[in-house]
Amino acid sequence: MPPSESNRSTNRPASVGKPLREAATMGPLEWGLVLVLAVIWGGSFFFIEVVLVELPPLTVVLGRVSLAALALLIYLPFGGHRLPNSPAIWRQFTLMGLLNNALPFGLIVWGQTHITGGQASIVNAATPIFSVMLAHFVTRTERLTPHRVLGVALGWAGVVLLIGVDALKGLHLAAGGQLAVLGAALAYAVAALYGRRFQGLAPQVLAAGMLSCSSLLLLPIALAVDRPWQLLPGPLTLGALCALALVCTSLAYIIYFRVLATAGATNLMLVTFLIPVSAIS
Repeated sequence: MPPSESNRSTNRPASVGKPLREAATMGPLEWGLVLVLAVIWGGSFFFIEVVLVELPPLTVVLGRVSLAALALLIYLPFGGHRLPNSPAIWRQFTLMGLLNNALPFGLIVWGQTHITGGQASIVNAATPIFSVMLAHFVTRTERLTPHRVLGVALGWAGVVLLIGVDALKGLHLAAGGQLAVLGAALAYAVAALYGRRFQGLAPQVLAAGMLSCSSLLLLPIALAVDRPWQLLPGPLTLGALCALALVCTSLAYIIYFRVLATAGATNLMLVTFLIPVSAIS
């Protein structure tokens, strides 16, 4: 169990169950962080393709979240942070880990056994559409407007046109993969809205707690299904898995929670419009 004390860097405990009031502003810093996040997460689709050559999906997801969690847990003391000890917060971390890691990561990795990483990134760009629709019902500051709906629709259409319609060829031949990634997009949208309720915790602490819980959720399933101790991946696979965990997960979620706290869920999910550019290029 995590050590007691709430995050020392904030000098106050995190509030649980009370969603953050959205600032919903995107300044130059936020836009810069979103661009960085898009490049990082675009690379994740490539690394997944590399790792899947030698490792089964559940092992890939478990390796991704567990290595990412370990890296953050090692880093926290050096950054002056401590994990909270409130059971309520850890219950919220567990649900956040399910919605934002275990479920969508599993669906995307499985989906990429049927469709390419570029195709998966385009389907994943449906996330802001789900986010806009859900935000209308669960928030007071991100209400659904005709302009917002039109903007999201045009954004997704722009992604398809920018990447080229040829990238969509063959999607109909792998409907299961499409639906899996679409389910991941929905989970991401729900997670972004749910993540608004964390207050008073540094992004590093949020990411560490969430990833630790998702690792514990996935561990028994991956051990039972994949028997990962019998696998012998090569150095290329291990290197790709480390990049997927340390860069595309640990670092990415620090940025994710930083932007979520200042710009809101709907603005944050715009990153998925930019991911296909780096995923396919």
